[in-house]
Amino acid sequence: MKVPSTFWLRVKAMGLKPAVLLRHSGLPATVYNGQSVITTAELFALWRSILELGKDSTLGWKGIRDVGSDKYHPSLIAALNAPNYRDCLERLARYKQLCGAQEFRFTELDDEFTVEISWPFAAKEEPPALLLDAMLALIVELGRRGTKTALAPKRVELTRQKELQDGLGHYFGCPIKYRSRRNALVLRASDIELPFVAHNEELLQMLAPQFEEQWAVGRKKQGAAGKVKWVLKRLLSGSPPDVAAVAKELGMSERTLQRRITEEGRTFRELLNETRKELIREYLSDDSITVSEAAFLIGFENTNSFYRAFRSWEGKTPAEWRAEARGKK
Repeated sequence: MKVPSTFWLRVKAMGLKPAVLLRHSGLPATVYNGQSVITTAELFALWRSILELGKDSTLGWKGIRDVGSDKYHPSLIAALNAPNYRDCLERLARYKQLCGAQEFRFTELDDEFTVEISWPFAAKEEPPALLLDAMLALIVELGRRGTKTALAPKRVELTRQKELQDGLGHYFGCPIKYRSRRNALVLRASDIELPFVAHNEELLQMLAPQFEEQWAVGRKKQGAAGKVKWVLKRLLSGSPPDVAAVAKELGMSERTLQRRITEEGRTFRELLNETRKELIREYLSDDSITVSEAAFLIGFENTNSFYRAFRSWEGKTPAEWRAEARGKK
């Protein structure tokens, strides 16, 4: 992904210098002007550096709160001009796929509307606390600015331990449940239907079509094979997921998914192997991950089976591949 200019506005508002942040993160200066793209791992490195340099665990949500709507990316301006909060969040989820690597998942149960955010290409790495705080704050901030109310979630659930001075309870205005099983923002279902005072249909019609078209084209280009591999990267570990599990994630029947894969001249097994090969190169490039851990992360419970599969892919053992990769650095 490219880092949008609005990110650097927030960084400067935090009192940090982009050049210093990039250097601390080990990234080239060309990331600043959009000439270079970054991976999810590099995005995480940026946010870890923000905490290390800023030494302030409130910078995530403050960076969102303190940036005026006039400084928003056009896609966020389009979402803010939606007719209601629900429509805003649905647009946010779609448009973020154009310039980010995160995925939004919405679930509704009784009087609760839950938003979960994940980074599918994070290689099982937990998102930095400040980044997660910023994304959750963005959801709330859009609701507050759109409805012109002091909207507060029902609760926030976080997998991490409590930071003494994170200020989350004060900002969100609701209970914060630490050491939860998921990272989630739980809203009241009734709040999701609130109309947006800021709704501007004329402006929305000017901005939205270009993002909707880009989103539709991206979905079409990706095809069934790309979608399957994307889901597999999220689900792989221990034992490989089957077609049924992937179809469920994509919201379609197993038969429909199989038909679409076949129409593209592919098989599920091919896609599974391709996904494993792509991921194993990432894992073996990280010296902190052992070979046995890497094998587990791509769905091999048996190490011997993994070694046989890896040799068939690369023509060498994992240790030989890793040593060779180190020599090229």
